[in-house]
Amino acid sequence: MIATIESYLALRRSAGYVLSNAEYLLRSYANFATDRQQQYIRTSTVIEWASLAVSPAQRHTRYQTVCNFAQHVRLEETQHELPQPNHFGHRKIRRIPHIYSPEEIDRLILAARQLLSPDAVRPQTYATLIGLLAATGLRVSEALHLRVSDVTPDGLLIRKTKFQKTRLVPLHETATAGLQRYLMQCREERAADDHVFVGDSDQPLRYGTVYRVFGTLLNSAGLLPSRGHRPRIHELRHTFAVRALESTPAGRQRVGQHMLALATYLGHVNIDSTYWYLESTPELLADIAAAGEVFLCGGPQ
Repeated sequence: MIATIESYLALRRSAGYVLSNAEYLLRSYANFATDRQQQYIRTSTVIEWASLAVSPAQRHTRYQTVCNFAQHVRLEETQHELPQPNHFGHRKIRRIPHIYSPEEIDRLILAARQLLSPDAVRPQTYATLIGLLAATGLRVSEALHLRVSDVTPDGLLIRKTKFQKTRLVPLHETATAGLQRYLMQCREERAADDHVFVGDSDQPLRYGTVYRVFGTLLNSAGLLPSRGHRPRIHELRHTFAVRALESTPAGRQRVGQHMLALATYLGHVNIDSTYWYLESTPELLADIAAAGEVFLCGGPQ
């Protein structure tokens, strides 16, 4: 079964998928099945193996990973059973994101500039990073992987993103000016490194470090937990998307016409991921409810 798994992974990766977790899970299942002297996928074995996970979400992920693999291999070897999808009945529930107000973003940037550090660049590094995330909606990983050569006159060149695609992200002139000032300061005070965001010892800034520092900045800025969760740095991306939809030039009643452009800008491969942002603020939900009422009542649209 291992050889079949390798062939399956190679085919999917040729289409741009990474599949690191899928590889780990499929190898785990193959070993589990081999211990039971099973050469072909059996639904009962998949359920038994998936049930070893500690949480409903993990059980669902394990089960669905083998289901996807089974759909592929069964095209050539019908001896494999095809487990029914969603055996564990798990339904993913998205956590309601914190949508930052402009004033909260200003407080975070101010807190970053006031970081105590023997390194004069460090406070400006975090202030620039937060400002860039808020102004562009980049994923944190995309910002941290930026190289100086990716800052072009036409915008930011985002290479090999979450879905192995490359895209160009235009920048407002004020964002461009702020980024250039930061890069100039880095050239003057740090050793040469082609990463835009550099941490201690002139090494590329790591997500774990950013996560810890951002927690400190939340406390300094007085941003308290809401709904039992503290705000996350990734929610600057949510905030950008929601504000973009709220401020569409043609008005929010025609927001659907702007979804494709936003999906492309954010690097979504599935527009469903972009539609989710419509649910994130009372203002957008009110527009959706009003449009739905007009439609159901047969009024003009």
